[in-house]
Amino acid sequence: MIGPDVAIQLARDEAVIGEDHQLLAPTLLRSQMLTLLYQAVRRGEMTRKDADRQLTYVRALRIRLLGDRVLQSVAWKIADQLGWPDTYTAEYVALTQLQADAFITLDEQLAGSVQKLVTTASIDALS
Repeated sequence: MIGPDVAIQLARDEAVIGEDHQLLAPTLLRSQMLTLLYQAVRRGEMTRKDADRQLTYVRALRIRLLGDRVLQSVAWKIADQLGWPDTYTAEYVALTQLQADAFITLDEQLAGSVQKLVTTASIDALS
């Protein structure tokens, strides 16, 4: 289970994901990645060409994208339980609970806040 931060890091590194790993993410991953890359271009942190290259990389990854009612229901409960202002991040945690072995995030604070709900791992787990 990867979040948009991990997807972008994988694209930056042009990482090769082993055949033994199946990547999962909520369907909102696409929109979040597009927004993050758009914002980085607007801030002058990368060129449009670099952003397009990263999008192309992530689109080519074998990521199973999910977003059904059960996921949404679990995400709602998690966001409510943790007092979060929205359900976006809760969808990643919910998907981890429902179908993934671990939630891979670069955000240490987030990993700490969900450690009682799901197993977390570093991006190195994908190597």
